[in-house]
Amino acid sequence: MLKHFSRRGFLAIAGSGLLGSTSLAMPVLNSKMPPWFNFKQELTNTWDFTVISPDHVKINAIGFHGNALTRVLVLYAQKSTAYDVAISEMLTIFDEKRLRLRLDVVYYGSQPDTAMAAVKAAETDGTKAIVAMGSDTTSLMLKNYRDGKLPVITVCSKDPVILKQTPSYEYGSGTNFAFTSLNMPIDAQVGYLLQLRPHLKNVAVLVDASNVSAVETQAKPVAEYLNRRDIRALSLAVTNGASAPAQLPGMMSHAIAAMRRTDPTLQNSVFWITGSTAIFNQLKIISSMADKVPVISVVPEVVRPGDDSAVLSVGVSFESNAHLAAIYVSKVLKDPTSVGKLKVGVVSPPDIAINFRKAKAIDLRIPFSFFESATTVYDYDGKLVRADGVNINRQLISTRVPAGAKNAIINQ
Repeated sequence: MLKHFSRRGFLAIAGSGLLGSTSLAMPVLNSKMPPWFNFKQELTNTWDFTVISPDHVKINAIGFHGNALTRVLVLYAQKSTAYDVAISEMLTIFDEKRLRLRLDVVYYGSQPDTAMAAVKAAETDGTKAIVAMGSDTTSLMLKNYRDGKLPVITVCSKDPVILKQTPSYEYGSGTNFAFTSLNMPIDAQVGYLLQLRPHLKNVAVLVDASNVSAVETQAKPVAEYLNRRDIRALSLAVTNGASAPAQLPGMMSHAIAAMRRTDPTLQNSVFWITGSTAIFNQLKIISSMADKVPVISVVPEVVRPGDDSAVLSVGVSFESNAHLAAIYVSKVLKDPTSVGKLKVGVVSPPDIAINFRKAKAIDLRIPFSFFESATTVYDYDGKLVRADGVNINRQLISTRVPAGAKNAIINQ
């Protein structure tokens, strides 16, 4: 399994050298772009963004035109803040590597024929690689383009081994696909939960039932793992994104009632958010309905400023995954024959994000080891004090959490 050490480790075994730091700021809505596409605005200093049609955005490296640019096709199945973060990070890394690229970003929505028409055109217009953005696009491309003419690199996609898209972490796909994964091993995920709640009794797993990849690689595996260890897994599966706001309050109320049967004080229960856009888009509802139960996520971006936030996340951030995917694109552009030899790209160690304001509100102790290795930390006021593993306000951190303390205890 290829391991890419995240920003706090500053090394990418994939061969990129030192990892650059990027801003944690989420992309700001750009009214000039189609509603499905967004990016960090500072990228306009190095990239030119042109709307070709409502479903097609062209991105050129500034200062280069025509044959001076290497073409890459990027396919989107839906609008997602995860994709906004991912495309922004990939463009940042492409610029750092001085790659002179033209990216044709195509949105196909519920029309797979649109995606495949773009792929067919790419085979004849000089395009050198395809980026499959998201698990749905990865599945579509595997179904229709395995062993195709152009190399395909996946990003923002769930674990391809669990989904049986490739047989092993230990060697490449042997096809025209190079995979990256948003997942971390389930045993490691549960290990972190047990450090947080050593006597864990209940885990309510929030998932979008229509998100097959989240169900198959996260919700089902963690439920099976927990049940084998006599920890009850409660399934909170919304029908889809549209129904989530109406369904979540009732589901969470019933879950808390069920938790109290074996855990009256709720001291040994957690809500666990999977990598389902339909779920983490409803973070305000989830936060308000969670009572004293910690909301934990596998998506670091779900830990945010203020109160509408998970208290803790342990997982692979969209940014880290996209960073690794950008490295893979770079390698494949240099040597197209390498695509089938690249092992599944897995980020390790995981990204940890903590919101101490949320922790204080529910009197939750955060293990000090989590704090030490966290890449993102929000303080007792819900303000960002650590980004990309670098303290923004060192005095605040050092005074609130004494050196050598076993836990970062929030009831000061």
